[in-house]
Amino acid sequence: MKRLRDVLRRLTPGEGGDSRELRSDGGTTVTGEPTESKTGTGKSLLSSDFVQSIPFWLPPFLLMGFFVYGAIGWNLVISLTDFEGLILPEYAISEFDFEMYREAFSDPTFWTAAQNTLVLLVAFTTVCLLFGLLLAILVDQEIRFENTLRTVYLLPMSLSFVVTAKFWAWMYNPEIGMINVTLRQLGLEFLTFQWISNPDTKLAAVVFALIWQFSGYAMVVYLAGLRAIPTSHYEAAKVDGASTAKMYWRVILPQLRASTMSAAVVLMVFALKAFDFLYVMFGNNPGPAADILATMMFREAFGSNNWAYGSAIAIVLFAMALAVVTPYLYSEYRRGEL
Repeated sequence: MKRLRDVLRRLTPGEGGDSRELRSDGGTTVTGEPTESKTGTGKSLLSSDFVQSIPFWLPPFLLMGFFVYGAIGWNLVISLTDFEGLILPEYAISEFDFEMYREAFSDPTFWTAAQNTLVLLVAFTTVCLLFGLLLAILVDQEIRFENTLRTVYLLPMSLSFVVTAKFWAWMYNPEIGMINVTLRQLGLEFLTFQWISNPDTKLAAVVFALIWQFSGYAMVVYLAGLRAIPTSHYEAAKVDGASTAKMYWRVILPQLRASTMSAAVVLMVFALKAFDFLYVMFGNNPGPAADILATMMFREAFGSNNWAYGSAIAIVLFAMALAVVTPYLYSEYRRGEL
């Protein structure tokens, strides 16, 4: 009986799904490798985090892919045709060319708008960062009403470009604007000016208004960076005899590099999106002194029905945005933050 039970046990399939057969010498041979049950594999796949998260990320991913990246791709295709908005363009690959880009790069108006865009980008971002850093250092001194001041400085950012443009158009008004009225009341009438009518000051007036709106954002970013620096760093610098200016220059500011990069990228993107501000203040033709690529793109596409030319300008503007964002994303990836 014991001999029979051993034989039956050898003939019974082993655990893990393998099968055994009786050899002529009385031993057993494994004929199949242990494999995981197919049912178990299916269950583990369905219960994975990736599969269970699909209903949450797939719909917005498809919508964004169609309405954002699909629109960008279609805009690129339009820029390679002669589409003027009246008849559908031919989408044959053989008819795609770079004529609109050649026309843009040979157009003096395009280069003027590109120059104004770069000036706005650099001047606005640089001054806004410096002013925001100064405000952050002042607020970080544990002064009274800190929360109130922080809210007051950040409040202009909550306003849209449309509201800001209307507000500053009134401020710059040469007759009833607050700037010139205040100067007259102070007896400084010789300083009154046609702030947004004079080509020499038109772009500077735009930059100043945008600095007023977004310097509070730079302040908040820098303030968060200052609060993240350990107190021991300040104390060590004071023990070493460093003055306040040297302490900030040698110890504090180098540790604000990440804050500077993140704030600079956001501010440069806002500078490239300043179309709303200029359109409300000047219309679709601000003149050569304040014309930027965004207003030129709108004017060509919607004003002149030159859709292909406007699309080409839009692609150039998109390339500038990528040139701003890509280095930041790459640096964040190198630091392991992405």
